[in-house]
Amino acid sequence: MARGVGLAAYRALTRGGGRRGGDLPPRPRGPLLWIHCPRAARRKPAEELARGLLQQDLGLSVLLTLGEADRLDPIDDPALITLAAPDEDGVTLQSFFTHWAPDMLVWLTGDLRPPLLAQARRAGIPMMLAEAAEDAFGEPRFRLRPSQTRRMLDQVAPLCATTANAARRLQRLGADPARIEITGPLQDAGAALPCNDEERDELAADLAGRPIWLAAMVHREELVTVLDAHRRASRLAHRLLLLLVPDDPEDAPAFAAQLKTEGWRFLTWSEGEMPREETQILLADTRGEMGLWYRLAPVTFMAGSLKRGMKGHDPFEPAALGSAVLYGPFVAHHLPAYTRLAQAGAARLIRDSDSLAQGLSRMLAPDQAATMATAAWDVATEGAEMTDRVCTWVSERLDERRG
Repeated sequence: MARGVGLAAYRALTRGGGRRGGDLPPRPRGPLLWIHCPRAARRKPAEELARGLLQQDLGLSVLLTLGEADRLDPIDDPALITLAAPDEDGVTLQSFFTHWAPDMLVWLTGDLRPPLLAQARRAGIPMMLAEAAEDAFGEPRFRLRPSQTRRMLDQVAPLCATTANAARRLQRLGADPARIEITGPLQDAGAALPCNDEERDELAADLAGRPIWLAAMVHREELVTVLDAHRRASRLAHRLLLLLVPDDPEDAPAFAAQLKTEGWRFLTWSEGEMPREETQILLADTRGEMGLWYRLAPVTFMAGSLKRGMKGHDPFEPAALGSAVLYGPFVAHHLPAYTRLAQAGAARLIRDSDSLAQGLSRMLAPDQAATMATAAWDVATEGAEMTDRVCTWVSERLDERRG
């Protein structure tokens, strides 16, 4: 395509796929932040950013638009409005901006869309580019005339790049170096899950010196594998305690029946007992206490991942609390997170009870557990600086709006 392709040709390249203006949900009252996430792989940190801002009680609503089609489950959060990005024809864009009237825009990664940005500029909306990636500026739209690209980038401030290479890419496209910051990516993990500190301290004191592992969100069809691995690992660590959390607490009676059938010495958490020296398994059958179990266990097996058709659970939940992670092969909904943890040495793939038992035996060694737990925490908290930068920018724009 010719270097001088203009906006009309660009619209022809990118037309289609967005949501029309006639079926939009109602706009909330008060200030509205628009976050645009062009890439499905960055949807998780975009969601966590939005939730973090909503939890700050700023009087703010958030609209999250998604670019690439992704196969993740719909976001189940009534406080967070999520839509496909609008089409770029003039009528649809005008309807979108008239309806939502966003007060500010945070655009993630790059993959900029000139018609949307031009409409936002005309509406006088402050704009920020967050976690700009080096490879997010290679599409035909960036073969616009250099002056057009420069004007498009001039509409956005600040420009926050993930790496020095991404910053240099922005400079080559015409961005003012004084407006570029190198701040890394957004944090993938959300806020650490809470727990009752007194309960945690009491349990930790009772279990001092015992090796502990957690099997989290276990499906019925995974229970046999988990119990077989616990039996094998217990031969090498005779005081080993398994914290067993069913994926559905309603399955707890069936789990208890299986434990009785196999002759395990176990207790059920909802019955109010504390584990004793002879307890082999604690069946954690209550809701809302994962923060407690992650804090107690240096190693967590994230279940919902061993059988075909399963999609996995968020590994940053245990990682953010310093627990190393074991996981099965079926984690499609969280594959980027597992990949990052595995590359950092904080997670290990297992496929059956043999590999689960072997992984436990290695990872429960104190030095290995500490090394992996530290790596898990490092990965989970990476990006806090960029997340704080966005929150500060949003807060400043709100102050300007109210002042």
